Formats: sequence, structure tokens, C-alpha cells
Amino acid sequence: MKKFWLFLVLFVATFTLVACGDDDPLDEDPTNFKIAMVTDVGDIDDKSFNQGTWEGIEAYGDANDKEYAYFRPSSVSTADYIETIDLAIAEGYRIIVTPGFLFEEAIHDVQFRHPGVYFILIDGAPHSGDFTPDIASNTLSIFFNEHESGWLAGYAAVMDGYESLGYLGGMAVPAVVRFGVGFVAGAYYAAYELELDTFDFETRNYAYLGGFSPSDEHKNTALAMYNRGVEVIHAAAGGAGNSVMLAAEELDDKWVIGVDIDQRDESTRVITSALKGLGIAVQTALDDIYEQEFEGGRSLTLGASEDAVGIPTGTNAFDRMNTFDIDDYDRIYNMLGGKVLNVPKTPQELVRYIDALGYSVTTGLEAKAQGS
Repeated sequence: MKKFWLFLVLFVATFTLVACGDDDPLDEDPTNFKIAMVTDVGDIDDKSFNQGTWEGIEAYGDANDKEYAYFRPSSVSTADYIETIDLAIAEGYRIIVTPGFLFEEAIHDVQFRHPGVYFILIDGAPHSGDFTPDIASNTLSIFFNEHESGWLAGYAAVMDGYESLGYLGGMAVPAVVRFGVGFVAGAYYAAYELELDTFDFETRNYAYLGGFSPSDEHKNTALAMYNRGVEVIHAAAGGAGNSVMLAAEELDDKWVIGVDIDQRDESTRVITSALKGLGIAVQTALDDIYEQEFEGGRSLTLGASEDAVGIPTGTNAFDRMNTFDIDDYDRIYNMLGGKVLNVPKTPQELVRYIDALGYSVTTGLEAKAQGS
């Protein structure tokens, strides 16, 4: 993916600014500010969302001689998130990066109590529990169009000759739902382009695992899916995706599509990954802070138009594909980024999308996609 800049945005959410003047604490020179990342349910080596964010911080800190560290809360709760963030601030960290919507209420609390600290919230917008964004001037909220990334992965799989697909999400949280919706939509669009008379993404091959950690149970779920004919599973499940990879490795000609970061090194069965520009987004925000060009109090949504989502395109990125190549990808990516193509974002939109392409919608797919 190409480098993008955070000021190129698709959407600027409603925001609340904290009053500031000559004594605005954000006027302080941030040159020596330390960076802290607070993890959510996973760790920095989850091979997915946390890791992608952390690697962006790590690379930036090393390249720019900035001190950085990560903190892991003792449990998954707003209270523990707040306690951990307060601890990091007490230890002198003035830039706090939090990946995941689970931090929304925690950031809402700390952003106002610590006006001299910068907060970067990935995949969430601060609110007090009512889901109405309330973003202080020291906070930047960043979202991604995961449905576009999933769409590209599903499109590539079907164009590469696979017609029996599965989707395994970790939990039905907003980003994971969007990955799945996009994946199914992209598959149907490829079937439409190939003029396949019939194409069916079976409801039973769309599921949520109920967690993001690897387990034998998750592996068995993937094995069952493969054994009933699924050729490729898109695993948008953090560390649980490794269980899907293990299942694929036990069988012949079974494949996995990874998520968030390029996961090809995790298994020889990963044919591609649905990417989010986590590291680049964080690095660009950090640059803005240190250059004193930070624009908080807003929420950004980044997608194909900003080159912020996609699938890997580097050296050997397509060597596990049968026929789909970089030229095929560039053609469709340019159409998506140029808004020639529209991608459904919700299960309800997915149903209308499939119908508009002339295919029958599998009974129960909408409910399964939204996690019910």
C-alpha cells in the first residue's frame, strides 16, 4: 500500500473541542514526549491488530529516537483500561495509543482529565456510554473501511478460482462485522464479473468464534468447515486465526486469508491478507504531534481512497495465487479507490447488494453476518 496522509479523509465526525487559548497545554514542545501503547484483549504479538499497531510505534520510535513502551491491562474492563492509562501517564508518557473500540469510554474519561496528553484511538471514538462521539482537542480517532479490505480479499479469492468460501470472525464487533460483509460482497462481485450462473456463500460457512485467542475448539470449527468443502477461510480473528491456519495445514489444498497485517509468514497456507494501514496511520499521527501539526477533536475514516486498506502487493505477494496477479489487483483497486465501485458496509446492505447483482441471498446470511 502507498503512503497516505491523515488529512485526506472520507469522513470527519461530529466533534467536541476543549476550549483553549495561549495557555493550551498542547502548545508545549512535544519533542521529548514518550509514547505508550495500551493493549486491549490481546498482546503485542497477537499477529494481528495489536501487533500491527505496535510495530508502527516501534518502527517510528527507533527511526526517530523516541522512547516508547506498552502497557497491558489486568483485565478487559473500562476501569482497568483507565487505571492502566493513568499509570502510563504517571510514568511520564505523554502520547497514548489505544487500539480498539473497547477503549472508547476509557478515552472519554482520561482525555478531559489529562489535557496535556495526546491520545490516538484506533477503531473507536470516545463517548460516555451513549455512543455519541465526544472528542477532545487532544484526541484523534481513526477508523478504517474494513469492508473495502474484505471486499478485495473476497474478490481476489473467487477471481483466483475458489468458489467455496468461509468466514470466521473472532467476535461480532463492528470492525470484524465489516470485514465479513465486505468479504462476501467481493466474492459475489467476482462471480458477477466471471458471469457465473450460480454462486452461493452458505450461511453455515459464516461464523464467529466467540474470542480472539487460539484454541483447539477454534481449530475444530475450521476443520469442520474445510471438511464440508470450503476451500478458503478468511479468518478475521486475531490470534485465533492461527488455529484456522493449523487446520488448513492438516488437510490438502485448504487455504487461509489473514487479517490486519500480512500474515503469510505465519503459515504456508495463507494466500493473502485483508490489510489495514495500522502502522502507517499511527506513524502519521505521531509525525503530526512531534511537528506540532496535530489536529485533534475529530474522527477520521480511512479506506481505499487513502490507500489505507488492501491486500499485500510486495515481493512474492501473489506467488500463492493461481492466476490472480498485481495487474488484476491494480485494476480493481483503482476502481474501488476512485469510488467507481461501492461496497456494502452492513449486513442489511449486503443483502441488497447480492440481490442487485442477480444472485439469490442465502437464507439467514444477514442474521449470521450481524452475529445473531
